[in-house]
Amino acid sequence: MLGFLKNPVVVTAEINMNLVALTVMGLISRLWGLSYPRAVVFDEVYYGQFVSLYMKRIFFVDDSGPPFGHMLLALGGYLGGFDGNFLWNRIGAEYSMNVPVWSLRLLPALTGALCVPLAYQILVELQFSHCAALGAALLILLENSLITQSRFMLLESILIFFILLAVLSYLKFYNLQRHSSFSGSWWFWLLLTGVACSCAVGVKYMGLFTYMLLLAIAGLHFWHMIGDQNFSNVSLMCHFLARGLALIIIPVAMYLSFFYVHLTLLYRSGPHDQIMTSAFQASLEGGLARITQGQPLEVAYGSQITLRNVLGKPMQCWLHSHTNTYPIRYENGRGSSHQQQVTCYPFKDVNNWWIVKDPGMQQLVVSNPPRPVRHGHIVQLVHGITTRYLNTHDVAAPLSPHSQEVSCYIDYNISMPAQNLWRVEIVNRESDTDVWKTILSEVRFVHVNTSAVLKASGFLSGASLPEWGYRQLEVVGEKLSKGYHQSMVWNVEEHRYGKSQEQKEREVELHSPTQMDISKNLSFMAKFTELQWKILTLKNEDTEHKYSSSALDWITMDTNIAYWLHPTSGAQIHLLGNVVIWASANVAALIYMCLSLWYLIRRRRKIYDIPEDAWQLWASGGGSCVGGWAANYLPFFLMEKTLFLYHYLPALTFQILLIPIVLQHLGNHFCRSLLLKSMFSALIVAWFSSVYLVYCTFSPVTYGEPSLSVTELKDLRWRDSWNILIRKP
Repeated sequence: MLGFLKNPVVVTAEINMNLVALTVMGLISRLWGLSYPRAVVFDEVYYGQFVSLYMKRIFFVDDSGPPFGHMLLALGGYLGGFDGNFLWNRIGAEYSMNVPVWSLRLLPALTGALCVPLAYQILVELQFSHCAALGAALLILLENSLITQSRFMLLESILIFFILLAVLSYLKFYNLQRHSSFSGSWWFWLLLTGVACSCAVGVKYMGLFTYMLLLAIAGLHFWHMIGDQNFSNVSLMCHFLARGLALIIIPVAMYLSFFYVHLTLLYRSGPHDQIMTSAFQASLEGGLARITQGQPLEVAYGSQITLRNVLGKPMQCWLHSHTNTYPIRYENGRGSSHQQQVTCYPFKDVNNWWIVKDPGMQQLVVSNPPRPVRHGHIVQLVHGITTRYLNTHDVAAPLSPHSQEVSCYIDYNISMPAQNLWRVEIVNRESDTDVWKTILSEVRFVHVNTSAVLKASGFLSGASLPEWGYRQLEVVGEKLSKGYHQSMVWNVEEHRYGKSQEQKEREVELHSPTQMDISKNLSFMAKFTELQWKILTLKNEDTEHKYSSSALDWITMDTNIAYWLHPTSGAQIHLLGNVVIWASANVAALIYMCLSLWYLIRRRRKIYDIPEDAWQLWASGGGSCVGGWAANYLPFFLMEKTLFLYHYLPALTFQILLIPIVLQHLGNHFCRSLLLKSMFSALIVAWFSSVYLVYCTFSPVTYGEPSLSVTELKDLRWRDSWNILIRKP
């Protein structure tokens, strides 16, 4: 029974020494001197702030993309014991001793290093020779711009790693398709494709370009399967469901999980709260939650409330009034009602409080039991401090003459009666009997007499009231509006049930804290939807940056970015590519497109210059690389944002993979004699030597050392458009 123990247990393994050597070289090139310089390098000043906020569990919003990449950088800080205490205020600032520089930069460096063996494996899976695959990996290894970008706390190397991993996983899955469908390895590579795609998109939305490309390729491959009679209907359905699960459902689920972890980690109130809704703010620990905790949930007649405009851009503001009146005449000669001013005020103030009144009753307190206000109910809004009623009438607003003035009514005993009835419309209601809820309900106030909608117009015009209005934002009645805009939507932020009928007692009550305890926790999906919408729509002012560039500048590398300059010596770091590699990549792309067009025209005429298997290899392998380049480059021509050279690096990576593909094709099909093959090989050796020479030449500004003299720095300015920093004597 135990006879199997008579023989030793032997485990054999095949080790690809090419992969081992490439991985080691990649690690050395990216990890060597990783802690140098011990100072903030370019966009580390940007990403470092988010790492500190993660360490302190403080909520933030970054409009540049999803949170997965930020969390990976924060993981490095966590593993290094970073406490988040560092002021990320300027490039070049020296890191304090509590900042684990090596740990923070480790993950980008590791992913950058692993891109080298990934490039090798991708060309092998595309059925090209190991020599071509080795060439592709060495080009990635010696590309100065990829080295620079992977040695600092930046996201591009992580993005490129997941992009290449997704491409490799799909190629392995596709190659297994022919002989071992639904095997364990088949499922592994298919699922890893979806996981890598979701990670790429989770790092930066630029990953979406490669994800869409792979979906298109998978769709094309499945379309060919449909025409294959060897597949039964059941088999085709199983393949379709497997691809749908791995390439759509799992990536979506993972994308949601990134936000779930992000929101779970960042549970404390922070500086970015104000752009979120009151409901979101109240779900965070501290900040608004400290104010709103214990508020009544349902707004009732007699409730004392503050009304925050939902738009919240460029700043949050609350419906506000004060004792001052509109001037009798404005500067342009137009007249006003001389009623009490109503504005939108960007700070919390006792004059932001309003009382919800039943038009049919005089009392300003909540009855027992409370009578909740529902969608469609008519209310009056009484200003808490001045006890005047919110009013609008057919008088032009001060800054928006096509809209109605909104005021608090003062009875001047003239022929201008009060028009102070407002209909409550709950925009996000589930039914027409919904109760108006604190924080959760988004409401519009429609004027009964004129059908005008209460609107904070100052957000859209960008203008504030003159000195007589204390530079506060204008509030108007928008009569002609038929659509929905967030500037017309309000939500109750602070709320208490009024108990004092006397005005003096009421004023004291408005300053006192609430006592009741109602939870305002939002569901994850509600928070995700709001945060995702903010990320997609929040636009920082795109100012022209010294090192910004256009997409056309990238192909010929007419631009560079100075990442860091030593405070005393000439040592500096630049994002500069290997000129020979960039030029070769452009030539390879041009040759590929011209040759492909030539082959297609000739094949149309039934002339076949190369064997069918060579054509399939050329079309699929080269097409994938050109497609990856185009998908990651062309969309930038449609973007209205500040662009930098590093945005081109994912596209450049695909273009570099194309170089050995073109070289192998030319060597196999255009160099037919032994002499031509020898000359071609010699040219490749000379060309590769020049690649290495340029890599070495620009290494001082890739790694930041050794320090170069003024003459040496001037010699590196191969283009007049490059900004090599030279200190004045």
